[in-house]
Amino acid sequence: MNPSASHLVLIPSFNPGEKVFETVAEARARWTPVWVVVDGSTDGTGDRLAALAAGDEGLRVIRLPENRGKGAAVLAGLDEAVRCGFSHVLTMDSDGQHPAALIPDFMAASAQAPGSMILGKPVFDDSAPAIRVRGRKISNWWANLETLGAGIGDSLYGFRVYPVEALRQVMRGQRWMRRFDFDPEAVVRLAWRGVTPVNLPAPVRYLQADEGGVSHFNYLRDNVLLTWMHIRLMVGFGLRLPWLLARRLRAP
Repeated sequence: MNPSASHLVLIPSFNPGEKVFETVAEARARWTPVWVVVDGSTDGTGDRLAALAAGDEGLRVIRLPENRGKGAAVLAGLDEAVRCGFSHVLTMDSDGQHPAALIPDFMAASAQAPGSMILGKPVFDDSAPAIRVRGRKISNWWANLETLGAGIGDSLYGFRVYPVEALRQVMRGQRWMRRFDFDPEAVVRLAWRGVTPVNLPAPVRYLQADEGGVSHFNYLRDNVLLTWMHIRLMVGFGLRLPWLLARRLRAP
C-alpha cells in the first residue's frame, strides 16, 4: 500500500485494553500512514504499540506524558501533522467502535471535497444503549441550532475526516475542546468558519466488557461538560447570528 502524502489516520488512545491492537491492525490493513497518540496510558498498551511501530514504517506512535483528554491528544497529532505536511486527518477511536473498513471511502470523499469535513453518521445496531442514542439526538439538535442548520448529521460520532489547518486554528484559538467536548464543539466551530459537512453513513458498535469493550464515558461528568459546552456555543451563536444569517441568505 502506497503511503498517502496528504491524509493520515489519527487514533487517540487512553487505556484502551487489548482492542486497540485489533483497531490498529484493521486501520493499517486499509491505510498508510496510521498514527496513534497515546494519551498518558498506564495499561501498558503504549509500550506495546511503540514496539509494533518499530517494525512498521506505516505506523507511528506519539506518546503524551500524562492523560490530557481526547481533544488534547488529537491536537498533538494535528500539530505534528502540520509539521510533516499533511492536510487532512481521519480520526477514529481506539476501542473498536468505528468501522476501519470505511477508511478508504471516507478518505476518497475528502479528496473530492477537501474543504469539507467528512462526518460519519452512525447506523446503530442492537448493542447501542438506548440512553446514548436518545442523548445524542439532543446534542444533534443543539449543534444544528448553533450552526443555523448547517446540516451536521451527527455531532458526537468521532469517525471523521478533518481539514488539519482549519481544525488546528479553531483549537488553538480557545482553551476548550480538550476532552469529551472535542467532537461536538469541533463540528460547530468548523461550520461557523464555513467548513461544510458531508455526512456518510457508518456503523457503530458498542462492545461489552467480555468483547474487550472499554468505555471512559462518565454520565454525570461528561453530560455536565457537554451542557457547559452548549452554553458557550449558544453565546457564540448569538454573537455570530447576524453574520450566519447573511451567509445563509447568500447561499445558492
